Amino acid sequence: NLFFSVLCLLICTTNAQQVQWNASRILLEIEKLNTTASVLYIAAHPDDENTRLITYLANEKRVRTGYLSLTRGDGGQNLVGEEQGAYLGVIRTQELLAARRLDGGEQFFTRAVDFGYSKTASETFTKWPKDSILSDMVWVIRNFKPDIIITRFPADERAGHGHHTASAMLAEEAFEAAADPTRFPEQLAYVSVWKTQRLFWNNSTWWDKDLPTKIANGSPELAMFDIGGYNVLLGKSYGEIAAESRTNHKSQGFGSAPTRGEQKEYLELKKGNAFTNNDIFSGIQTGWERYRQGADLQFMITDIINHYDVSYPEKSIDALLKVY
Repeated sequence: NLFFSVLCLLICTTNAQQVQWNASRILLEIEKLNTTASVLYIAAHPDDENTRLITYLANEKRVRTGYLSLTRGDGGQNLVGEEQGAYLGVIRTQELLAARRLDGGEQFFTRAVDFGYSKTASETFTKWPKDSILSDMVWVIRNFKPDIIITRFPADERAGHGHHTASAMLAEEAFEAAADPTRFPEQLAYVSVWKTQRLFWNNSTWWDKDLPTKIANGSPELAMFDIGGYNVLLGKSYGEIAAESRTNHKSQGFGSAPTRGEQKEYLELKKGNAFTNNDIFSGIQTGWERYRQGADLQFMITDIINHYDVSYPEKSIDALLKVY
């Protein structure tokens, strides 16, 4: 009912307000100013995203990180109320926004409607307006300007759900289309074309049990890294932050136990330039050097970080205003 919907929105808002803007968190956010790289994670539904990877990228690598959910989860289950359809989509939208406030990511959507389970991508595209959704994705890419795109699912039947497969297929097409001035040219009155450097699939041993062996043999398409670190400024491991983020998906009964220790993630290059030394950002300028007069900004921000006073963080305001 309407009362319960409003209550859910208030709960989500309350959860989002639990973020601690203390002196150490402010320092972390200032440190993020010195990194200009960006990553866009793409999947089909709210709760499809890998919150551990988003948390790691946003808070360890300090890169601008976004999640593009093609749908708002209108066709999902509802374990906390009777709302369905668009009303459930409103609830799940707020759950996603609350999750991003905790893990440090940003949130985006397309106009795709979650109509429930679909067996194949071809079936999905009989109900989804493919060109319109692709246009939305290209619009997000041209605005967000990601250096790297990561898909949650493979672009084939292994994804197990037509929406999942379609999200990866559309991501690969949007990767190319965003850089092509002949695709959706009406957008170019407001944005410019954007060439993302690499597109990865967030592979896992769920799909390929031989990934550790392939990594050991030096597969040039695969990257593996440990995202189980501990952030001393936030006072939590990335597994703990990710668990808090994922637990916002209450309507789906989702949640995960907080963890510490090694957590391996695998990325498989599907499109774009080769990378080296297990570094997905290799060859990509991740600092202010990519911009004209960027060296001046880099110096100013570094100076703020070096002179940051944890007891009196307000002393940095004047210098931050000069950077702004």
